[in-house]
Amino acid sequence: MEHILGIGGYFIRANDPAALHTWYRDCLGLDTGDNGLWHQEAGPTVFAAFETDTEYFGTGNQRTMLNFRVRDLDAMLTQLREKGADVAEETQQMDGVGKFGWVTDPEGNRIELWEPA
Repeated sequence: MEHILGIGGYFIRANDPAALHTWYRDCLGLDTGDNGLWHQEAGPTVFAAFETDTEYFGTGNQRTMLNFRVRDLDAMLTQLREKGADVAEETQQMDGVGKFGWVTDPEGNRIELWEPA
């Protein structure tokens, strides 16, 4: 059986695509080349389905949530706060899995940040 090799892309609607691209670059360091190509570091990726009424993604109209792996969650959250980003106060620690924090981009999309254990 053929199988997928990994995430090939993540596409998002935006009222101002250029401004949103700039936010992801300046706040999260997501530096993409032409056509949005990003060469990410190898590492684990989680694929999970949630109940329709979950509040984990933020607002009810957000159907998916992007999760980025980070090296140092506390440093990333501090960096985001210094840039005026909408960072959730709470963080979460899961034994054997890692630490989690959240930020909402300027278009209202909640993003999860994960420092693997």
